[in-house]
Amino acid sequence: MDKIRHTSPTLPRILLFDLGGVVFELGYEEAVRRFSALGLADARQHLDASVQTGIFGMLERGEIGKEEFRRRFSKLTGRDVSLAECAHAWLGYLKAVPPRNLEVLRSLRAHGYRLCLLSNTNPFMLDHVCTAAFDGHGGSLDDYFDRLYVSCAMRMMKPAPEVFHHVLVSEGATADEVLFIDDSASNTSAAAAIGLRTLTTEGAQEWIAPLSEMLGLALP
Repeated sequence: MDKIRHTSPTLPRILLFDLGGVVFELGYEEAVRRFSALGLADARQHLDASVQTGIFGMLERGEIGKEEFRRRFSKLTGRDVSLAECAHAWLGYLKAVPPRNLEVLRSLRAHGYRLCLLSNTNPFMLDHVCTAAFDGHGGSLDDYFDRLYVSCAMRMMKPAPEVFHHVLVSEGATADEVLFIDDSASNTSAAAAIGLRTLTTEGAQEWIAPLSEMLGLALP
């Protein structure tokens, strides 16, 4: 059974969610398979479930855009890879969007919580999740959140402390007003170090029960 770790019983006013591994189920193995199929040698050494390096990290930090990534990736593979092929490979990370997760997000907003997203992600993924294709019913990711904080736009990545400071300043919030939910212990540890409340989950649906308990709500 997945282990859940959380800190601070005090109620927050802002719930800050990670994307992959929390809102949707991660498909790391499928991403590795798709990038390998494009000719990327040693794909596992290039890819990570949470923090990317090399040109993959550069894309997620906003240091390069989609076309530059495509060009550099083509050099790595020794063939001319299209933007559509790059997008297909990146979307291997998106295994499934559990309907219950979306129902819980809607319920939390109905209870008056401000919902924000904080994700290390890239333009290929955003081009998919920020469209009506996201939930399978015509709903986009930003239909479920009040604000999206994404690494490629902020040009910084978790678990850097400045990421969390940026969110606090943008939200006009103090650290103890925010509860951060992430599947990476290094990310929640960094957030807790500057005073955010945290909940660490190892499964994309394993956060619902402990969050319900923390907030004193009967979530769907």
